[in-house]
Amino acid sequence: MTLSPNWQLIDREPARDSFRDDVLQGLSAITKTLPPKYFYDARGSELFELICDLPEYYPTRTELAMMRGHVAEMAAALGDGCALIEFGSGSGIKTEILIGAMRPVSYLPVDISRDALCTSAQRIALRHAPLQVTAVCADYMRLDELPLDAGARRVIYFPGSTIGNLTPEEALDFLARSRRIAGRGGAMLVGVDLKKDPVLLNAAYNDTQGVTAAFNLNLLARINRELEGNFDLARFRHIAVYYEKLSRIEMHLESLVAQEVTVAGRRFEFAAGERIHTENSCKYGIDEFAALARRAGFAHRAVWTDPQQYFAVHLLEV
Repeated sequence: MTLSPNWQLIDREPARDSFRDDVLQGLSAITKTLPPKYFYDARGSELFELICDLPEYYPTRTELAMMRGHVAEMAAALGDGCALIEFGSGSGIKTEILIGAMRPVSYLPVDISRDALCTSAQRIALRHAPLQVTAVCADYMRLDELPLDAGARRVIYFPGSTIGNLTPEEALDFLARSRRIAGRGGAMLVGVDLKKDPVLLNAAYNDTQGVTAAFNLNLLARINRELEGNFDLARFRHIAVYYEKLSRIEMHLESLVAQEVTVAGRRFEFAAGERIHTENSCKYGIDEFAALARRAGFAHRAVWTDPQQYFAVHLLEV
């Protein structure tokens, strides 16, 4: 791709030590876990893009349709000339819809996957010149400040249903930190997956083509590549179940046999049927999420939903 003069990369990619330490800590826990942010290496990002196009996976196409149908209202509420910040930018397709309507003075995408970040940031810089694009490769869950122009209103865009990967307590902390980054007069636009029929939810995370299973198992493949792991992927299977009382999908990797695995020189025992918890995907009611945002210090200004009320986009203001 041709490089655009109106884009730059600030590389704060977490060190490999962070990945190793998080993996070793998670596998040492009584209930083994792995952080979902590590799904998104180059292969994981490719697989997630495939997931977004699956017939069972409603969130992406539903949110895209909502953005196209309501972006003029969102842009009018947010105003022109803002500094647009995006956490977890991914492919940036929904972002381009927003940029076209809002005409921000700058765009600052933040993502932990450098390859996917650079690809989308360069494309947006080329298509929307002279928009200034500053891509930041970093873990946005650990950011407290960003290189921003103090003069423009800060608007944080957090699309998809990524906030659902956090527990409600983690989401509260994340929203509070986002409010501080947005600063006085700032705003936040957040995508939230809504509570719905468990049959629909379970199908969305257990697609018939097995792409979500490959996405989940790729985390073990990444550990093998980067941390000298020896996971046999054929000895694990993908599990995704909706727990209605917790209002969340849980994704796990289940050991099919009793086995021993080595990672970064450490040995870990797995019993047959033992699981590694890899991801939550919490679902919210509209009023429930609005109350959470208010607890984090935001004012809840507006919400947009699709006709079936599968998905919501909330506008929050500082």
